Amino acid sequence: MYVIRMQNCAFFARHGVLDEEEALGQRFYVDAELTVEPGRPLEEDSIEDTVNYGVAFTVIEKIVTGHRRFLIEALALEVAKALTSRFPQIRKAAITVRKPNAPVPGVLDHVEVTIVWPE
Repeated sequence: MYVIRMQNCAFFARHGVLDEEEALGQRFYVDAELTVEPGRPLEEDSIEDTVNYGVAFTVIEKIVTGHRRFLIEALALEVAKALTSRFPQIRKAAITVRKPNAPVPGVLDHVEVTIVWPE
């Protein structure tokens, strides 16, 4: 196995429970840690049969900038399922979603969740 890490993929979206979060939107950050079965692509240096991280980025972008979700947990799970479906050679996807401006009664850097799929 080998691991592909995509870190701090940034997208503007409108996720959250509060109406203000939908109206104003904010930036969300996604990390993807993909554990991949090596197989033929590494031996043959073949982009056609590997996880193309440019395509993976567009899969993440489409989901994050798509329809509103109340929970970043649900968002992370959807990303993980989509990536493992698009690339069957991914054996495990750990997806972290960070929300810098979470509506909490205090000061914090961000709230983040990590989902691992399949469990």
